[in-house]
Amino acid sequence: MAKAQRRGAAIAMDTAEVDAFLRAQPVCRVAVTASDGHPHISPLWFVWDGTALWLNSLVRSRRWADVVKQGRIAVVVDEGGLDFLALRGVELRGPAEVVGEVPRTGEPCGGLGEPERLFGEKYAGGRFRYDGRHGWLRLVPEEMVSWDFGKLRRTGR
Repeated sequence: MAKAQRRGAAIAMDTAEVDAFLRAQPVCRVAVTASDGHPHISPLWFVWDGTALWLNSLVRSRRWADVVKQGRIAVVVDEGGLDFLALRGVELRGPAEVVGEVPRTGEPCGGLGEPERLFGEKYAGGRFRYDGRHGWLRLVPEEMVSWDFGKLRRTGR
C-alpha cells in the first residue's frame, strides 16, 4: 500500500474520502517520462477498485509506448475551480503493469472482471465493450498524496 502522507496533514483526505473521490471522478492525468526524456502528460478515463487505479488506454499511442518502456507513472485526479477552498485531489505514483492481452479483445482474464465491471458502469451504461484497440494498465500506488482545501474552512485556518 502507499506510503502515508507526511506533509499537509491538515488538508489530507482520509482513506474513505480518497476512495469515494477516486470512484467519483471521471478523468485523470497520466504523467510518464517519454522516450526523449521529457514528461508526457495526457488525460484518460480510469477506475479505482479500492487498491489499484486501472487505466484503459489505446495500445497504439505514445502514452502506452512510454508507460510500457518506463514502467513508472504519476497520476493526478483533481477537481476545483476559482475558489481555492474547493480544490481537492489525489496524486498516485508507482509502477504501471500491463494486465490481460494487448489489445484487449475479451479473452478470459480473472484479474480484469472487476475493473471491466466498474468501467462499464462508470462510462458505458453498465457494460464494458471490447474494441480491440485498448489495453489495461494497473497502478498499485507506492505513494499517494491527497488534498482537500475545504478542510481549511472547517478548521478555521
